Amino acid sequence: MAMKLERNAAGRMVPVEVNGRASIPYQGFGNHRPDGVKAAPRIASCVDYPADGDKRVSSLKEALEKVGLTDGMVVSTHHHLRNGDAVGNLIFDAAAEIGARDLMWFPSASFPVHANQIGHLDSGVIHHIEGSMNGPLGAYCSAGKMRGLGVLRSHGGRWQAIQDGEVHIDVAVIAAPTADSFGNANGLRGPAACGLLGFALADSIYAEKVIVVTDNLVPFPCLPWQIQGNNVDAVVEIGSIGDPSKIVSGTTRITQSPDRRRIAELAARFCAEAGIMRDGFSFQAGAGGTTLAFAMYLAQLMRDAGVTARFARGGSTQHMVEMLDEGLIEFILDGQTFDLDGVRSMREDARHQDTSPFTSYNFHGKGNFASMVDVAVLGATEVDLEFNGNVVTHSDGRLLHGIGGWQNCLAARCAMLLVPSFRDRIPVIVDEVTTLCGPGELIDVVVTERGIAVNPRRQDLLDAVAGSKLPIRPIGDLKAELDRICGVPAKPALTEEPVAVVKWVDGTVIDTVWRVD
Repeated sequence: MAMKLERNAAGRMVPVEVNGRASIPYQGFGNHRPDGVKAAPRIASCVDYPADGDKRVSSLKEALEKVGLTDGMVVSTHHHLRNGDAVGNLIFDAAAEIGARDLMWFPSASFPVHANQIGHLDSGVIHHIEGSMNGPLGAYCSAGKMRGLGVLRSHGGRWQAIQDGEVHIDVAVIAAPTADSFGNANGLRGPAACGLLGFALADSIYAEKVIVVTDNLVPFPCLPWQIQGNNVDAVVEIGSIGDPSKIVSGTTRITQSPDRRRIAELAARFCAEAGIMRDGFSFQAGAGGTTLAFAMYLAQLMRDAGVTARFARGGSTQHMVEMLDEGLIEFILDGQTFDLDGVRSMREDARHQDTSPFTSYNFHGKGNFASMVDVAVLGATEVDLEFNGNVVTHSDGRLLHGIGGWQNCLAARCAMLLVPSFRDRIPVIVDEVTTLCGPGELIDVVVTERGIAVNPRRQDLLDAVAGSKLPIRPIGDLKAELDRICGVPAKPALTEEPVAVVKWVDGTVIDTVWRVD
């Protein structure tokens, strides 16, 4: 039976039911208000747990049996170990050994290392995935091979979905670089140190059952306890939770591309000339090569002007830590650490504070940090003439990337997309994005190597840079130039069969990902 669809406030056709749950079409920014009370797990009693606090069991299989894993349950994992994660695969191997079927995997994100799950999707152990799917799993979903719909949420949207009861986690499995036998855990030490465990915090609080898996068991108490053992049912010690070389390294190289470096330099100059870069300002930049270069250029401009930032939002990197050490930044509020310098800094420097998606991004909270940031620099796969952004699908329609905190960062006072004019001779600026992830009313500036387009809705920014030497151009002019160089690309060959939906930060459905023909 064909899926019932409805046109949302952004003009996109979206399912009215997603994986058996009624869904709310996107209502427009700020127009959806939640109602009700927060979700909660069942009350536990300490009489059911060892009085000496030792919750260790001998294997992942025993832990799953102990917490009562059965068919159809929701199993969650976190992605702080990124492409070095071993636990996400081991847990479903163990579930298959038990004979569990039709599980819903609810990762905070998946990576190419998790291609192992394709076998479990084919065999029926996993029914579907609700979480960002980078690489092979996204391609699998795009081909229409997954039985349920993929659901893509931002980091803040995932916390919101757990908190609001949209997703009720039956079993949370938390890979912990350091833990004690009671279940207290952190990411600061151990061979697989990743810095913090904020992406797993909601899972530890709201899941019915929680399993901590570690390769660095320490005597009680494990301090600081980023995950509290009072929420944990079982602790499993294994040989390795992940490959350290793929957890923290390899992501923090400044681009050497002249075009990408020009984009970064233009973005930094824009911040200075628009008056965003001023004493006490704040910024957020990621770990991509272009955004790292942005931080490098921004740091030099800050030195030249004698400006200090009150705080920077991480993902932290060596470069951000160097700015903290130099005194260019007073505090780092960090959601994830991308290299060992970030891990060390978080462990040793009280000015480097770990955060969670609740503090940073949750739209259904009493405020969050995202809207307090002066400027956020982000990437995108496409941006269109209305400044709408796409970050999950390519121009061929294939789902190859997750959302991360991208949507949440659009709440910054100035959201900037740093994008090359084209990739593989495919223009990045298009008439209409293939998949809508962020509405144009929240995207303020698009920076390419060929010029800077400022959203006409931000007349204040246009006025601020009116006398500068920056190459400010209408986005239509940029697109016309790219079309002359590359030609207008053909529309992707998509079917009318939904394979995934993209949730907006408030839990409504902003767009649909269609099966690739």
